[in-house]
Amino acid sequence: MQYYPAIYYLPHEEPMVMVEKVHLINDEQCICSVQVNKNGILASFLNDNNELPNLYAIELMAQTIGVWNGYHGIINNKKPQLGMLLGGRSIKTLLPSFPHYSHLVIHTNLVLFDSKLANFDCQIKIDEQCVVSGKLNVYEPDQTELAHLFGQNRLGEEKK
Repeated sequence: MQYYPAIYYLPHEEPMVMVEKVHLINDEQCICSVQVNKNGILASFLNDNNELPNLYAIELMAQTIGVWNGYHGIINNKKPQLGMLLGGRSIKTLLPSFPHYSHLVIHTNLVLFDSKLANFDCQIKIDEQCVVSGKLNVYEPDQTELAHLFGQNRLGEEKK
């Protein structure tokens, strides 16, 4: 199956989109990728050696989950929704940073889903070797919760 670029499934705007290509989405998993490249979408996040610090691994995994969620929303006639990362467990990284020109393949596998709350087992691979692994807990707030969080009334106007 052919998919749109990852940005299509996310509520983010550039430059905050950190994953590019979508390789697979099904009921339980999503696989996306991005290349670490000083001329690519990750350019503004690279260090002086044109490497991506490993602290961005969690965001790469969270955005891949966002692609999964956005895809399933779109097939149910909903536009992509803002999600929240609640936390991670057992996050392990083998590298302090991802090398320039490395191709990162991000795998997310659904473990638990309960309407707005989900848990995913995640991995980032370079050349088929797992360099990051962990479990992420995510939450999709509804519009009322978002309005409360951002200090807005039900019409989207700022509370006074």
